[in-house]
Amino acid sequence: MTATVPAPRGVGEDTATARQILGRCRALVRPALAQAVERLHPWPGEMAAYSFGWCEVGGAPAAGAGGKGVRQALAVLCAEAAGAPGEAAVAGAVAVELVHTFSLLHDDIMDGDPTRRARPTVWKAYGTGPAVLVGDALFALAVETLATVPGARGPVAVRHLAAALGDLVRGQADDLLFEARPWTGPEAVRPDAYRAMAEHKTGALLGCAAALGAALAGAPDETVAALDRAGRHMGVAFQVVDDLLGIWGDPGVTGKPVHGDLRQRKKTFPVLAALNARGLGGPAAGRLATLLESPDTPDDATNRRAAALIEQAGGRSAALDEAHRHIAAVEDCLAGVPLAPRATEELRTLLAFLVGREM
Repeated sequence: MTATVPAPRGVGEDTATARQILGRCRALVRPALAQAVERLHPWPGEMAAYSFGWCEVGGAPAAGAGGKGVRQALAVLCAEAAGAPGEAAVAGAVAVELVHTFSLLHDDIMDGDPTRRARPTVWKAYGTGPAVLVGDALFALAVETLATVPGARGPVAVRHLAAALGDLVRGQADDLLFEARPWTGPEAVRPDAYRAMAEHKTGALLGCAAALGAALAGAPDETVAALDRAGRHMGVAFQVVDDLLGIWGDPGVTGKPVHGDLRQRKKTFPVLAALNARGLGGPAAGRLATLLESPDTPDDATNRRAAALIEQAGGRSAALDEAHRHIAAVEDCLAGVPLAPRATEELRTLLAFLVGREM
């Protein structure tokens, strides 16, 4: 079953415009990002280029365009929203893109994911050890990139990145620990715990991207803080939509197997919302709990049944509502500080595109 996640009320989705915004920001950041990767040892450098979608295994140029570049776009747009040219944010955009890719490399290893963007993940293509190595190299390169920003803004930027990395590790740790917790009972994962995990694991780096763009543009502290909060709310919305895609997404769009999250028994928001609906979930919530607690290895039929029960128990609609609440919170953050109108509207267009991803 495929569907489109509706864009939040008051935010018009314009996919073509959003893709143009992402393309403009990628074009601005790509030369500096490529220069940074060129400073690596050739072997990690090739793996980094592969992870960005620039080349195939062995170094031959790739036909694909790679990722969307959401975090680098956030940095650029937030610098522009603060009244500076996008170029002011390039170092921050490069750093968050490097850290994001580092986190994906390690995340794929921890989750055992064999594919990303319809290609073998780096650990599958090159091996686990090499993938860990290039992840470490990208992390070090991100810190170096910000540390070399001249003047007082460099140390400020490094502090923002360090804080975001601490939160990212905290969120990843919680996500891994969730796997061992039961589906029901007093030790079960509740939606509030999930929200905290998602803010740390996904929201921290999006908030960091927004904050770095504003900080490198010389914005006041209150503007930097408001954009950081906006990015964190955006991250939770993004993660919840990703969870929806992980259950009902089209593999041709997501590049991941259908029902992949159910197959791995991941505790995603739609599942937790369905289980925690109490009486509202009706019999479907109880049948879902029984199915998830079964020791049997789930097959395709079981996963299809689980997806249907999640929807019947209200998990899918609850996840959509959750994403929309966080997008509304983003709007509140943007409205609370003075920002350049054009860049702010581009931020809104980007947010609508991300929460309205087709699945």
